[in-house]
Amino acid sequence: MSEKLAKVRNLLIDMDGVLYRGSTGLPGGPELMRFMAQHDINYLMLTNNSTLTPDAFVGRLGGMGIDVPVERIMTSGTATAEYLGTLAPKGTKVNVVGEQGLVDVLASYGFEIAGRDAEYVVCGWDKTITYEKLKTACLAIRSGATFIGTNADKTYPIEDGLIPGAGSILACLITATDTVPTVVGKPETRIYEMALQVLGARPEETAMLGDRLDTDILGAYRAGITTIMVLTGVNNRQEAEAFEARPDYVLEGLPEMLELWETLV
Repeated sequence: MSEKLAKVRNLLIDMDGVLYRGSTGLPGGPELMRFMAQHDINYLMLTNNSTLTPDAFVGRLGGMGIDVPVERIMTSGTATAEYLGTLAPKGTKVNVVGEQGLVDVLASYGFEIAGRDAEYVVCGWDKTITYEKLKTACLAIRSGATFIGTNADKTYPIEDGLIPGAGSILACLITATDTVPTVVGKPETRIYEMALQVLGARPEETAMLGDRLDTDILGAYRAGITTIMVLTGVNNRQEAEAFEARPDYVLEGLPEMLELWETLV
């Protein structure tokens, strides 16, 4: 099995539950960055968290001693904006169920943020969710707006445990509208294709480093990418061993992964 890791020249890195949990950095983040620089490993941060812009993530990571240029970060929000750009021209009205980071990303791509008259409804994780937001989105979808989800993560890991994620909000709107959205983020294939294109990478030389079986691991498995799961986030070892797309590697955290990888390069 170790030969898979030895062939990896590109690394897709989830952030929540891998580099940090909530606002607390996890062990091994700065060391991972040094390792990749020393061994010429290409990388892209690939997160389903749409609440922040890539610039804001640069600041968050920098505060944890992890220096990442903005072009090395792809969120489900930026991937959704890219996808929406293939469907609609700039100036198209979009209703957003999400935080300011998602609003800012969609606006930066030229979309007009709108209400019930929107042609598209984009729903992401929103810790400021209100009934009024749900009502407006519901009415827009029922009036014919196309429904898009940034991601369908049911939960989100913080220091205290798991809290509702974007998928819980999607579930509310699905129930209220009888409409299933197109989802862009992990585990959907389109975000992996976008990430590989950004890196100029081939699946067989790429690995996904994540903590979540139903997104990070499943999506990478479908894309033909080596999967590395760390146990610092959502899922545990027993769940990994029983999962339909069992990870290639299940490790306690980044320090154990780096220790193993160092013996192979």
